[in-house]
Amino acid sequence: MDSTHVVRTRFAPSPTGSLHIGGLRTAAYAYALARHSDGKFILRIEDTDQKREVAGSTEQIYSTLRAFGLDWDEGPEVGGDFGPYIQSERVSLGSYKKAAEKLLQEGRAFYCFCKPKSKEEIKSERQFKIEFRDPCRHLTPEEIEAKITAGEKPAIRLKTPDGETISYTDYVLGKTTTWKTDIVDDAMLLKSDGFPTYHLAVVVDDTEMKITHVLRGHDWQPSTPIHLLVYKFLGLPVPEIGHLTDILNPDGKGKLSKRNNNVSCEQYLADGYLPEAILNFVLLLGWAPKDNQDLFTLSEFVEKFDPKGFQKSNPRFDIAKLDWLNGQFLKRQSDEEIFSHVKSLFDPQIPAEKIKQVIPLAKERMHRYGDILSLTGFIFSTPQYPADLGINKDYLPDIINSLSTSDWDKVSIETSLNELTKAKNYNRSDFFMTLRLAVAGQKVTPPLTESMIIIGKDEIISRLKSLT
Repeated sequence: MDSTHVVRTRFAPSPTGSLHIGGLRTAAYAYALARHSDGKFILRIEDTDQKREVAGSTEQIYSTLRAFGLDWDEGPEVGGDFGPYIQSERVSLGSYKKAAEKLLQEGRAFYCFCKPKSKEEIKSERQFKIEFRDPCRHLTPEEIEAKITAGEKPAIRLKTPDGETISYTDYVLGKTTTWKTDIVDDAMLLKSDGFPTYHLAVVVDDTEMKITHVLRGHDWQPSTPIHLLVYKFLGLPVPEIGHLTDILNPDGKGKLSKRNNNVSCEQYLADGYLPEAILNFVLLLGWAPKDNQDLFTLSEFVEKFDPKGFQKSNPRFDIAKLDWLNGQFLKRQSDEEIFSHVKSLFDPQIPAEKIKQVIPLAKERMHRYGDILSLTGFIFSTPQYPADLGINKDYLPDIINSLSTSDWDKVSIETSLNELTKAKNYNRSDFFMTLRLAVAGQKVTPPLTESMIIIGKDEIISRLKSLT
């Protein structure tokens, strides 16, 4: 492939807390797009909003991405030809200031001396009237000089033109969107402390890092006309820009939010979900393969990735689907792998060999590692029987007699019980559910006969007799 046409994508998170599920999805799509095209996947840390930065978040981003196998070709801790890859470290290079001053000199930007406003203040003011033009854009050169002489430090804002239109075709959504510049803000580009805002930094950094494709969340789409104007005024090539669909809450109402849901990748890992399952889950939140395949390893996803598979409708965060996927990947693990994760969950007095015995029985029904406790607890101790358990005690004497005289192996136990149901013309479903409830105290269990063998003949007979 010609080096001038190499696909270069990037993931550019801000270190303001745990990596969001939506952020993981963005990173995975950018990774797949680059690797499928034999391109480069770049990691950039956007930390120019230093007030919102959370200590340790940058390092946490690195470890979380690596936990999911999303290794970057260029970026922090890896290096590359277009570093540094942390924005706060790039400020000293002067690229942001140079770009802002170029816009000033050409009349495409202006000095702003207004006091910074909080998001709450801006929101409150916009309840009454939305102002797209900043008053400082009308300051005369003399007024500007007087303010600077008086010690005021100006910021730099984009001087958005009136009466024009600007448009782009979205790489993900496949549709063209057009804006009238009259309703595009005089956006802040360079703050008075010399740090760029996202609007300036993203254009400068993506250009200098030769990014060809930008994938980002749908909430950034309203900022696109600002970025397009900056590209235009600086005479820079515009990369392909695509906005991913919003992930909806489990009930389908509203965008997934941390107010009512867990949105942290780290927390899902801590809760016992496998990285492979979480990644598989987010890959299908907004992208669909041609053959409706459900299970993907990362390498399989990269191989099959096709941008035409991006969906246009907003996906719902279906936790049941995540549980199912996690169960599927658990089944792929060896019993020894599962044992290494679950052994600490059990009472230390339970022998390791006995824990290993129940793993192949529980594995088919587990969604998470922790499920093994609820599924197999009855094997290690007599269950607490609820008053409304629903056991048909009429079966118990015959079951006790059958098991007491049976050899204690799978074939002998099942042969004896099956012959009993035929001889007595018992309802098989009702009969075996009674046995399950009497042995385990619950309706959902690992394979019953195998569980009974591990528990032992004497204990099983004891449990049955206690219920007669």
